[in-house]
Amino acid sequence: MTKTLHHRACHLCEAICGLTLEITEEDGSAPRISSIKGDLQDSFSRGHICPKAVALQDIQNDPDRLRQPVRRVGNEWQPIEWDEAFALVAERLASIQQRHGNNAVATYQGNPSVHNYGLMTHSNYFLGQLKTRNRFSATSVDQLPQHLTSYLMYGHGLLLPIPDIDHTDFMLILGGNPLASNGSIMTVPDVEKRLKAIQARGGKVVVVDPRRSETAAMADQHLFVRPGGDVALLFGLLNSIFEEGPTRDSHLQVDGLAEVRQAISRFTAEAMSPLCAIAAPQIRQLARDFASADRAVCYGRMGVSTQAFGTLCHWLLQLLNLVTGNLDRVGGALCTSPAVDLVAATSGGHFNAWQSRVSGLPEYGGELPVSALAEEMLTEGEGQVRALITVAGNPVLSTPNGRQLEQALDGLEFMLSIDLYINETTRYADLILPSTSALENDHYDTTFNLFAVRNVSRFNRAILPKPEGALHDWEIFVGLAKAFAERTESSLKPTIAPAQMIDMGLRAGPYGDASPFKLSLATLAEHPHGIDLGPLQPNLAERLKTENRRVQAAPPAIMADLERFAALKAPQEGELLLIGRRHVRSNNSWMHNYHRLVKGKPRHQLLMHPQDLAHRGLQDGQRVRISSRVGAVEVEVLASAEMMPGVVSLPHGWGHGRPGVQMNIATEQPGCSANDLTDERQLDVLSGNAALNGVPVRVQAA
Repeated sequence: MTKTLHHRACHLCEAICGLTLEITEEDGSAPRISSIKGDLQDSFSRGHICPKAVALQDIQNDPDRLRQPVRRVGNEWQPIEWDEAFALVAERLASIQQRHGNNAVATYQGNPSVHNYGLMTHSNYFLGQLKTRNRFSATSVDQLPQHLTSYLMYGHGLLLPIPDIDHTDFMLILGGNPLASNGSIMTVPDVEKRLKAIQARGGKVVVVDPRRSETAAMADQHLFVRPGGDVALLFGLLNSIFEEGPTRDSHLQVDGLAEVRQAISRFTAEAMSPLCAIAAPQIRQLARDFASADRAVCYGRMGVSTQAFGTLCHWLLQLLNLVTGNLDRVGGALCTSPAVDLVAATSGGHFNAWQSRVSGLPEYGGELPVSALAEEMLTEGEGQVRALITVAGNPVLSTPNGRQLEQALDGLEFMLSIDLYINETTRYADLILPSTSALENDHYDTTFNLFAVRNVSRFNRAILPKPEGALHDWEIFVGLAKAFAERTESSLKPTIAPAQMIDMGLRAGPYGDASPFKLSLATLAEHPHGIDLGPLQPNLAERLKTENRRVQAAPPAIMADLERFAALKAPQEGELLLIGRRHVRSNNSWMHNYHRLVKGKPRHQLLMHPQDLAHRGLQDGQRVRISSRVGAVEVEVLASAEMMPGVVSLPHGWGHGRPGVQMNIATEQPGCSANDLTDERQLDVLSGNAALNGVPVRVQAA
């Protein structure tokens, strides 16, 4: 028996914590993971890990995980060889496009795509050949408003200012629960210690949330806000700072700030108070506290993205940081200087270059809002979607009105899924192609290094051998691309392995051949614990990609949306509004199939304030029926004083007990899918992002 130690970053969430894994090899047996611990020598994560990391061995050994391609024949799944599978895909997709046009094939990419660099580097090698405008992803049920705001203000959708959490004195958090999500568009391992460090140096943490979340519980101040009302609070804060000060001049060149000031002059704290359910004096005091702090940063995440004014929220967040002098400033919001710089290497993007066929929703960066996916399949006529490719995604559980999407999937001519599981979505596929597991593959975090609270770099080597007959995700896309090119008699440019691409990016980047760091794959191989490249520094001025190289404070598309907000009215008396919820162990649906991540107290229940229960004659722990415009579900209710009265909360990703799902541990879990209640018609109209928060619901005894 031999034991070896390996070091790599955890790929299960955005925090990319460093791990030390012990691998045991015995004669005649495959290598196995015998220990997973935090890497004390990782300067970024400092030995911190969460429970998900320890579950990596469960993922590796999961008997439900697919390890070879399978084809659906009736109600059965049968093995199929890779070459036969590639040829079948090419034949079916080419035939459908020849008969119905390129847009008859749609694609959907899930969030795990950014956790596997082979999907980042090579998915478009095949998907780009399809030349379809019907491309969708999890971006539009998540962070689309953030990307759109950065594109409109700074000229590039990935030019995202990150909270300088290690140096700020005042951190204002809206719609985020970093203790459960480990940051999210803020790659920040060991976030609890970093937030406590703010407090220890005399600073303040303020959380605005309709639930007293885990992060809110340790904050210096927590304010309840009506779901969907964050935008009103932000208008009130910005207006108060314009009225009362102090504002600070910025070193950045800015266009349109006077226009903004005039346009929002009517959105006073007093006018905004009924819309956000926060008293005007509280709004004004929070504005004073934020503006007068030496170094402050406002951070907003998914809770403010996935609401009806998500883009306005993120625009206002940027402006709050800008007018207080905290944008592109140490202790405020800073852009990274990553070793592989996607901002420098790519164009800024485009917005509303075309629209969806049925509802006319705008594209961003070549993708349409996923709320339109089902209707594009169900609505007959020229351009109707008749085939779908899903990549590492489960939209039935993660996009609005999942039951409608089920109906749409069931009517497709052909469906391909590149996935590890037969889940709620892939059970409708004709063919499922599984890749190697993450620990059997290399990885480099091009995305999360772009969002990190320090400039860091590491290359994660595979620590387990590639199984015989298995393919890496990028090899699957190369195989599909070659088969499709052959079938359509089209040319295909040669490609190289992802590791080679990363090596080229490192060498050409700011820490590459022309720098003292001389970063390359070879350099990173000598630093298995990663390399710390230093704290974030001001760099936005030189990285701006707007036409005139100035910050655009008043983009026309955003200013035009102000009138839609001006028509917003406070909710009706007694109305219940639904919000989501995450948990550090099970914050994605596919993580529900591992014992370590579902053990402990149940967390599937509907959270509801005792006052709201009493008004409806309901009891703590009873089974209730929740209904919305699109459907109804049944689940246990849990009385919780952590909820704002008038607000109820369901966790994301549950509801696995559906016919055909082959995830045995997950299907045994109670709960329902919150997205059987969310409404595909509720959108941030400007971006097309789904408004998952603030859905009106009714709750009654089941």
